[in-house]
Amino acid sequence: MTTTTVTAPRFDFQIAATDGKARTGTIRMKRGDIRTPAFMPVGTAATVKAMKPTDVRATGADIILGNTYHLMLRPGAERVARLGGLHKFMRWDRPILTDSGGYQVMSLSALTKRSEEGVAFASHLDGSRHMLSPERSMEIQRLLGSDIVMAFDELVPTTSTREVQAAAMERSMRWARRSREGFDSGGAHAEGAALFGIQQGALDEGLRKSSADALLDIGFDGYAVGGLAVGEGQEAMFACLDYAPGQLDPAKPRYLMGVGKPDDIVGAVERGIDMFDCVLPTRSGRNGQAFTRNGPINIRNAKQAEDQGPIDPSCACPVCGQFSRAYLHHLNRSGEILGAMLMTEHNIWFYQALMADLRSAIGEGRLTAFATAWRADYYANSSLRA
Repeated sequence: MTTTTVTAPRFDFQIAATDGKARTGTIRMKRGDIRTPAFMPVGTAATVKAMKPTDVRATGADIILGNTYHLMLRPGAERVARLGGLHKFMRWDRPILTDSGGYQVMSLSALTKRSEEGVAFASHLDGSRHMLSPERSMEIQRLLGSDIVMAFDELVPTTSTREVQAAAMERSMRWARRSREGFDSGGAHAEGAALFGIQQGALDEGLRKSSADALLDIGFDGYAVGGLAVGEGQEAMFACLDYAPGQLDPAKPRYLMGVGKPDDIVGAVERGIDMFDCVLPTRSGRNGQAFTRNGPINIRNAKQAEDQGPIDPSCACPVCGQFSRAYLHHLNRSGEILGAMLMTEHNIWFYQALMADLRSAIGEGRLTAFATAWRADYYANSSLRA
């Protein structure tokens, strides 16, 4: 009898079903499958804050995100490489997507100087000087051992003039080509990893189209819609998403960077987005906010002090199965670390359950009905409406 060994592909995206513009499918990579639409918990500094990797996986997360900027500064990409790479370092054996570092350089660093070469900046930690270029970003992500590498781009506020937005978009496209060349020169890493390009152009449909055309000409494994969720508001973001995903290759995954609130995700999935990341579920958890089917709640509020029910009666997470709102209220008001841990765990479970529900709804052709009913429940508190 002959035994056939099936080797996982470097990167393969198969769409299983569509419903309107929405899609559900699977990204296959050597470190495992990623079910889409997918939410990637953010592991900024080689950790999803307040959670162990095994607990993150138990929520249903197939992939997490690591941050190039933070890891290059501490502990350093070269050190991570010497220690066996990011997966071994943080004990996460499934896919990791790393951002390019561009957003953090431009939002966190002091004394930045942009040029065609890249961005020179002072570390927010100790003021040390660094240069981050497309080539250096690719090198750092290679040293980390990233599975999905993001091209290096330049982000400007959506309130900038069209001239400034156009110049940044055009430079980002030149950097995208240099990122492609830098990634492709990465030897064994490039043979096992994937590279995503990032569409820019703020809220301008023409600039977005020019950006998409440039990215498609270069060719990437997937495409991100960048430059949104930076203060423009949900209505403006959705207006951009009404056309931006359709400008990209429909056979490749579409990733909306930095999004977002649960209702942002539902609306973006309806518009054809496949991948998301956001610090909101972890950051909110550490600050006493829990997400529920009927909207977020503040566990620190006095009315939670004697509530013996779970955060969300419809939630299947271990936190809702074991702990009361009253106990979580006590932990959070007391500043106990366990409070941050349990709230974060619940929130990541909530997000992953939402993604599973969206995948099922798309697969069964009932996304519109699901989204309508979901929003009616989630907006039970009318103050949540955009």
